[in-house]
Parts: sequence; structure tokens; C-alpha cells
Amino acid sequence: MDERQALSSFAALSQETRLAIVRALVVAGPEGLAAGVIAERMGVSATNVSFHLKELERSGLISQRRESRSIVYSARYESLADLVKFLMEDCCAGHPAIRENVEKSDGCCSPAGEVAGA
Repeated sequence: MDERQALSSFAALSQETRLAIVRALVVAGPEGLAAGVIAERMGVSATNVSFHLKELERSGLISQRRESRSIVYSARYESLADLVKFLMEDCCAGHPAIRENVEKSDGCCSPAGEVAGA
């Protein structure tokens, strides 16, 4: 990920509703969520959620697909992982303890009910 793309991603995530949308889509998994469901969960209008979804899609953090009459949005896990890698590349070079703490973090990517390292 280059700096320009990282800035675009951070800008998209720097708004409360958009950050909540990405978090909800990460939890939803590859199946994603329909736009109407997202609007309902976020407590915002369809127009409002549409604006936020377009910003997140433009930044490359989410994608959309049509299913029948609905548009379903999903997190782009590869893009999210690239953003995390972008953050970790430089900061850890001089501070290995930071990487160790990230690697030790419990439950970050473990399926529900599992404990990391178990």
C-alpha cells in the first residue's frame, strides 16, 4: 500500500459512522450486509448510509455486489490487512517490542469462542 492509498483509507475511517460500518462488515464476514440492514444497524437514513458506503468503497476498504434487489457490501480484508501492514512496517523496524505486542494480542483474529494460542 502506498502513502496516498493509506491516507485515503484513514480519511474514510476518520468518521464515526464509517468506522462503525467497517467494523460491522468485518464481523459480518464475506457474506456482507445489505445496505438497508447497515442503515438500520447504524440508525441512519438510507441516503446517509449510501453516502458513507460510497466513501468507503472509493477508499477501497469495502466492495459491493448485487443480490436480487439488494446491494450487499463486504469488507475487503486484503485492503484492511494492507493498511495494518502499512502502519506496522516503519514503526516496528526500530521497536521490535511493538511487533511482539501485536503478535501476542489475544483473540484479534481468532474465531468466536477461541483464544489465541490455544
